[in-house]
Amino acid sequence: MLDDTLTHPDQTEEKAMATAETPKVLDFHALNAMLNLYDADGRLQLEADKEAARQYFLQHVNQNTVFFHTLEEKLDYLVEEGYYEGDVLAQYEASFVKSLFDQAYALKFRFQSFLGAFKYYTSYTLKTFDGQRYLERFEDRVCMVALTLARGDKALARTLVDEILHGRFQPATPTFLNCGKRQRGELVSCFLLRIEDNMESIGRAINSALQLSKRGGGVAFSLSNVREAGAPIKRIANQSSGVIPIMKLLEDAFSYANQLGARQGAGAVYLNAHHPDILRFLDTKRENADEKIRIKTLSLGVVIPDITFELAKRNESMYLFSPYDVERVYGVPFGDISVTEKYQEMVDDARIRKTKTNARELFQTLAELQFESGYPYVLFEDTANRDNPIAGRINMSNLCSEILQVNSPSVYDDDLGYRQTGEDISCNLGSLNIARVMDSPDFGASVETAVRALSAVSEMSDIRSVPSIAEANARSHAIGLGQMNLHGFLAREHIHYGSEEGLDFTNLYFYTVTYHAVRASNRLAIERGESFAGFEDSAYASGSYFDKYTDREWQPRTQRVRELFDKAGIRIPTREDWRELKASVMRHGLFNRNLQAVPPTGSISYINHATSSIHPVVSKIEIRKEGKLGRVYYPAPYLNDDNQDYYRDAYEIGPEKIIDTYAEATQHVDQGLSLTLFFRDTATTRDINRAQIYAWRKGIKTIYYVRLRQAALEGTEVEGCVSCTL
Repeated sequence: MLDDTLTHPDQTEEKAMATAETPKVLDFHALNAMLNLYDADGRLQLEADKEAARQYFLQHVNQNTVFFHTLEEKLDYLVEEGYYEGDVLAQYEASFVKSLFDQAYALKFRFQSFLGAFKYYTSYTLKTFDGQRYLERFEDRVCMVALTLARGDKALARTLVDEILHGRFQPATPTFLNCGKRQRGELVSCFLLRIEDNMESIGRAINSALQLSKRGGGVAFSLSNVREAGAPIKRIANQSSGVIPIMKLLEDAFSYANQLGARQGAGAVYLNAHHPDILRFLDTKRENADEKIRIKTLSLGVVIPDITFELAKRNESMYLFSPYDVERVYGVPFGDISVTEKYQEMVDDARIRKTKTNARELFQTLAELQFESGYPYVLFEDTANRDNPIAGRINMSNLCSEILQVNSPSVYDDDLGYRQTGEDISCNLGSLNIARVMDSPDFGASVETAVRALSAVSEMSDIRSVPSIAEANARSHAIGLGQMNLHGFLAREHIHYGSEEGLDFTNLYFYTVTYHAVRASNRLAIERGESFAGFEDSAYASGSYFDKYTDREWQPRTQRVRELFDKAGIRIPTREDWRELKASVMRHGLFNRNLQAVPPTGSISYINHATSSIHPVVSKIEIRKEGKLGRVYYPAPYLNDDNQDYYRDAYEIGPEKIIDTYAEATQHVDQGLSLTLFFRDTATTRDINRAQIYAWRKGIKTIYYVRLRQAALEGTEVEGCVSCTL
């Protein structure tokens, strides 16, 4: 049995220090606030935050944690009282479970910041049913996650404990929060669904919003296939109400299913720029919008094909096409065709009703709204589809704009049962910590462990309330391996974000991760004797996906980056490596239809002491508002008095260097990257327009939020993606 030290660490040095006669110290909140003040010598008081984390345990956590004498007593109690799923532990011998917890506690994990500890105990750890006392330490949560995802594979469980506690891999919030718990939500909380142009599909979408929201899910819907306002119904003209009433229904559904009052449901809707309702759609987010159409909580996204940019460049009018007529003429929904390819053909086709607007005015409207509210998100449709290795069409994204997967329609009976089950999408996410992975004793093994863990999430997530999601998940095994802490790593190594060396590193890092991720998926396919559904029609099966890697060598452009990889002992894959991998993939397949997506990591970044995603920091010392606690300060990882110059914030760096950085990563990521554009307070809508055009030309697939400097100066919390980060 484990001794008290391992099952309840407050019996160790921390408790001893609490009981010793020591001078009175500040409370943890006051210590954390010292980050906002320089000391007498003009230096950052970074040690005060470490002390705040320690005092948080002494003053709060230890006093409110339930004590158990042994691990056996603890696990028996948690299973018997309905806190843990007994089936998870039953997959292993008790001796192995004990040794795994021994392994975890032997690593002596410590939170590197107060906010990391606070976030964990506020949002993740298992609490008593009354919410007053803690039943887990961080190590306990990690062990339960590992035991759950490993599904009886002892070697994988040990590896997962090692990877997570060393901070190299972190499952996304729903996975980390729910694994092993009896009273739990789903392991995923982000979904994408399409809506077809019929009442059955609309009704099913409302039901799906309710079902997924009550389970803690954020849901994005594509509205591009729905006929516009004024379109005929049963050949009777001017009957359709268009997309806005559907948006209102969805918003009400998310508001109603609010996770027991814990938070509002989260939804997003995407609409093609050439849909006749596009201007009304955008007007719903205007500050002075009529309350009858105003959308307050639903997020908006616009799908923009290349032709829209070309028309704006030539200052021409752009045609908006009736989805009702397009589907009658082409036999497929509007969202499933390429507007760029069919544009002139649809313009010339008298059977398709169309209206005109000015392309430049559309982009001006987009910039105005982004200036006011940060919305809409943008999906550059043709860029996403050119880089898509999977047969089918990408026509929408998710709440955080990083998921880019193909979908297919469902057909419903009158009672809303499924006559034909299509494929909708769930986001099976987790992220690598770039700095820690670069320190890994085995870079490739770290990537492979993450792929295996996320594959387990995809296999264990059976969303039966929405069969189209369950169907696609079972067929695709799609995952989204993300990244975080790029800025932290670069600053640690004294490299400026967006510099030549910074771009070079980003390129080579993502290149190397991609190789190991594809190799891991290929190994899974060999082990399982199974590839994702549709593999034979993919660019992987034809081998064309690999051309860019086999046609030339990818090597560092700068000596500094070469030194980083050499120092870390990380071998950069060669053309020959890729040729061998290509042959194996073409012979044996891939287990996962999609592999990488970079979300806007939030809470998991704080726990890992990492900078969010691959963005630059918003501030060297970030200010957050945390409920009743009020202002909390978070120091950038690895920040010290010697490297402050390398922590220029996102507003100072500006949109171009951020776009350049994302462009380097994008060329290796099969899905999307959640890209926020940051502007100084002197920015105009023209600056936003320029940045959009620059992003499109650089091959960016999506734009998430647009942020202006004023919000940061006021110390307000930057809103994150509720489904991916919280």
